Amino acid sequence: MIRSGSHDNPGKCAYVLLMTRLDIMSDPICPWCYIGKANLDRAIAESGATPFEIDWRIFQLDPGMPPEGVDRRTHIEAKFGGPDKMREIHARIEDAASEAGLVINFDRIERTPNTMDAHRLIRWSRAVDRQSAMVDRLFADYFVAGRDISDHAVLIEAARSVGMETEVVARLLSGDADREQLRKEEEEARKMGVNAVPCFILGGRYVIQGAQPVETWSRLIADLISARDQQGSAPS
Repeated sequence: MIRSGSHDNPGKCAYVLLMTRLDIMSDPICPWCYIGKANLDRAIAESGATPFEIDWRIFQLDPGMPPEGVDRRTHIEAKFGGPDKMREIHARIEDAASEAGLVINFDRIERTPNTMDAHRLIRWSRAVDRQSAMVDRLFADYFVAGRDISDHAVLIEAARSVGMETEVVARLLSGDADREQLRKEEEEARKMGVNAVPCFILGGRYVIQGAQPVETWSRLIADLISARDQQGSAPS
């Protein structure tokens, strides 16, 4: 089981301070993941430095989604209990997105896609150090433009936009590369207790759940950098 900690002051656990790996369990169709990334990115930008080595990891909101996806309105209304509840949830998400400086156009999103291929693309983008840019692009494709991010043409264009080799990406998407490995990774995450996203795992041990505000990330970053500076200045 993953060890959890306080959301209000995550940087104060002594065993965390010198850890820099940050695994982010996320799904590119999760609006709170979109908002959570924006808040983290802003905190990093405002700090002028980051103590994190970030890896975006697979977590599918609907792992049983058919390959062709489903009609989004029908799916969301059934999932949350009707159109009124859906509108209420959308309004809350839109408010949080606006506060984070983001736009979400729910009215443009026609289908809820299967995201396995999008996750494969995110995995491959890390090998060329373009993972953050790829995650940004997929969020924008889905939430701003309303594109179907299970469509290989959409994914190949996303790869092109971040500087990946599209011929390689097209060939990989046409096969099953990394599909089984990603399934195993997601299964392991669920066994460890991850059941919602975004879920940020610091140093493989410490969990920060949900779309945390900028201030939470800023405090954690300051604590990590301070601890690292103190270690660097300590006599050998």
